[in-house]
Amino acid sequence: MTELTRPLSPRSARAHATALAAARALLGEGGLPAATVDAISLRSGVSKATLYKHWPSRTALAAEAFGREMADALPLPSTGDPRADLVEQVRQVSAFYAGAKGEVFAQLLAACVTDPSAAPYFREFFLDGRRAAISVLWQRLVESGLASPTVDAETATDLLFGPLIFRRLTGHAPLTFAEADAISSAALEGLLKRE
Repeated sequence: MTELTRPLSPRSARAHATALAAARALLGEGGLPAATVDAISLRSGVSKATLYKHWPSRTALAAEAFGREMADALPLPSTGDPRADLVEQVRQVSAFYAGAKGEVFAQLLAACVTDPSAAPYFREFFLDGRRAAISVLWQRLVESGLASPTVDAETATDLLFGPLIFRRLTGHAPLTFAEADAISSAALEGLLKRE
């Protein structure tokens, strides 16, 4: 348990959950610009003062709402082929970033740069879970003997998925399956053991 996930009284827990549900709905309707404190308060019936007791900013609230919603959005592939599973996960993440949820992700990521109080919420409720899931896929590849055990999961995750985030933010290249496969191939050829 972290400071961000400490237990709440039943009344506080209800207000917290209601505010998160309102933020999720607003993010789905209009992205981060729609998820203002005023709009969340109006939609949820939770006062602005209470919102600020639970979160340091509206970006933090939105980051938690988004992260909790997306926690199970990209299930891990399990085909029996560890390399194919990792390649498929890169494809799924690429498709995620290319869609409407990817737009919200980019908005939150950008907002966390200017709102450092929100960054821990974005990491804990979205990034940490995604990175832990990808670590499972990387560990399968290492255990199969296909990947170098000297490359840790954190580094492999950055190499495989960092380019997708960069493309989402800059728009310099498309987020297609073909491009995702090219990224996977380039990253894995440098990471896989040579026979």
